[in-house]
Amino acid sequence: MAWGNPSSEAVSPPSPALEVTDLCFGWPNGSAALDHCDLRLPGPGLWMLVGGNGSGKSTLLRLIAGLLEPSGGRVALTLKPALVFQNPDHQLLLPSCGTDLQLGLVQGLPAPERQARVSAALAQVGLGGFEGRPIHTLSGGQKQRLAIAGALAGDAGLLLLDEPTALLDPESQREVLQLIERLCHRRERPLSALWITHRLEELDHCDAAAQMERGRAGAWQQGPALRRRIESRLPPLPGGRADG
Repeated sequence: MAWGNPSSEAVSPPSPALEVTDLCFGWPNGSAALDHCDLRLPGPGLWMLVGGNGSGKSTLLRLIAGLLEPSGGRVALTLKPALVFQNPDHQLLLPSCGTDLQLGLVQGLPAPERQARVSAALAQVGLGGFEGRPIHTLSGGQKQRLAIAGALAGDAGLLLLDEPTALLDPESQREVLQLIERLCHRRERPLSALWITHRLEELDHCDAAAQMERGRAGAWQQGPALRRRIESRLPPLPGGRADG
């Protein structure tokens, strides 16, 4: 199918930000984490994966990020990926915000450009002016936003977020989710984000969601619809209330 003006020469549609095809991975004990998994991100936006423990969702992110090698299948990327961990303390390595972001920059950049990239990344996540701020003085939500700033400073176009709000208080959860929504829908250079969650209420904020089960990703669905489908299958709490 040709895109654009019918009178112009036919062109191919743009490549997806991420395409996972027939991906397999097993642990040394013989258990399979991914079983011929397929997943495609068609473009910028906030895409969420939800699934129970052992469904393979965190393993999938690590395979996409290149931290693990698949036993079969293929991962195709058109954007630079960056993994954001559940616990930001696992990836913030240096004493101050500015020095930590410097660590992830491309080597060989002139000093003024390095500083400009750090300042711009901090401003994008609401931490403008924090270059000299000691990391140990930050709140949990600020640390998670700093980890996201590190991905931005490193010029990542695909954020891989592994339950980024799991350790945060409700206000910080909202701040991080709203930040990613904004980055994925900004007018200039919108990001693609693949977000793993166990909080069903977060599905209401994504562009689409899929459920991971037994090492495979299901079809993309509207987030609220998938939330209702999952909640309808949960056992009732004492008193007959549904588990939200």
